[in-house]
Amino acid sequence: MNKANDYKRVFDHFDEDGNGMISPLELQRRIGLVSDEEILVEEMEFVVGALNGNNGELGFEEFVGLMESEIEDEKIEDLRKAFRMYEMDGTDCITPESLSRMLNRLGESRSVDECVDMINEFDLNGDGVLSFDEFKAMML
Repeated sequence: MNKANDYKRVFDHFDEDGNGMISPLELQRRIGLVSDEEILVEEMEFVVGALNGNNGELGFEEFVGLMESEIEDEKIEDLRKAFRMYEMDGTDCITPESLSRMLNRLGESRSVDECVDMINEFDLNGDGVLSFDEFKAMML
């Protein structure tokens, strides 16, 4: 099954009345089934309003956009975790030394000089280290 069919199946699950739109009440009911927290309809109205302007309901395209942004957020968080593993020095950047240490731990033995060359390939501002944004660009 492809991603569009998966999204459609989930969308249809939320669209209780089958009108092709998800209302804040439908959203609240379905999310409330899987959440331990009480979610107010007003909160769902705010979410829906933020996503689509003022018509008060989510269409399929808006729903897909929401799902895609959630997936993107998860990828970014995974990248942040990976970045923190390589960063190790508390400098908020990946240095040739920290890259060498991490690669050695992973069984990919590299000298600091080799790591300088690796970093230079993706070091967009030429400061000799990788910031999170440079790391993200390299990984995506």
